[in-house]
Amino acid sequence: MKEFVKWMAALAVLASCFGCKAFRTLNEQRVIAQGAPYELIVVCDQPAWQGALGDTLRAILTEPVAGLNQREPHFDVLRVLPSGFENLVTRHRNILQVLVDPTVKEPVTAVQYDLYAQPQIVLTLQGPTQASLIAYLDEHREELLYVLEKAERDRTIDFGHKFPDKFLTTTIKEQFGIDFDVPQGYKLRTQSDGFLWISYEFPQASQGFFIYTYPYAGKESLTLDALTKARNRFAARIPGPSDGSYMITADVYEPDYRTFLLEGRMWIELRGFWDVKNDFMGGPFVSYTTVDTAANRIFTIDCYVYSPKNPKRNYMRELEHLLYLISIPETKTE
Repeated sequence: MKEFVKWMAALAVLASCFGCKAFRTLNEQRVIAQGAPYELIVVCDQPAWQGALGDTLRAILTEPVAGLNQREPHFDVLRVLPSGFENLVTRHRNILQVLVDPTVKEPVTAVQYDLYAQPQIVLTLQGPTQASLIAYLDEHREELLYVLEKAERDRTIDFGHKFPDKFLTTTIKEQFGIDFDVPQGYKLRTQSDGFLWISYEFPQASQGFFIYTYPYAGKESLTLDALTKARNRFAARIPGPSDGSYMITADVYEPDYRTFLLEGRMWIELRGFWDVKNDFMGGPFVSYTTVDTAANRIFTIDCYVYSPKNPKRNYMRELEHLLYLISIPETKTE
């Protein structure tokens, strides 16, 4: 944790490595940032990019995302030379600038937001040698990915809070008693006792989630087996394309199980794959479960993607961000 704080303390460092031309703002009033989600501009000279430093950066930034049934990188990396870092390039939503400078005493990272456009993150990585920067990246690879991914997550959260679907937000509040700023674009598909299914339909993809609650019966309700069985009970309410077909949890791979704290609340994450019983469909899913002790119930939001022809990363990332738009009333400590 101390190392992370030290790493983030580089916010105070001025990123003045590529000359005043690269670092002047485009307008007094910042423009809207350009670029697709999880697209990253890397500003790096040719020797560094073609050497071991470039290999290290690509290994970190394009490492495959876990939990998808096809290989997709964390970021779509586009490299430009420092001399080409101007005009529209500076307006990109995600920028990583890399500089090997012998006058720098030790590797350091500066993080700046909304420097040329909005919303935008600009990271500047500089160090005296390629070797020192490689060692630095090996030590701080998780922090690098975290900061970049958090910037994308914050954009989803900001959009959800600014442009919630009022009908869905009200419906969820009335049925489950929670605050959930569902972003515009999602539509209600099915609503029944203790269950609600919402999706965002695209021409060749479906991005959806379902919420369900049921009584809490002690710690045995929170095991992998119990949560998977509960998921299958409620997923069966999501019909498939043919008569008698419905969603189930794929049993080829056991879902990954982990616990984590978010704003003081304990959550359980299941990440795996779903199939359709009596038909041929499937894709990745991630579910988040917590215990609402005030109501003595289990609360789950289960997110899934169906995109047989197109990449799935961005769909899944947006669904993962929905958890940060949920607020469950404070509960008594057991």
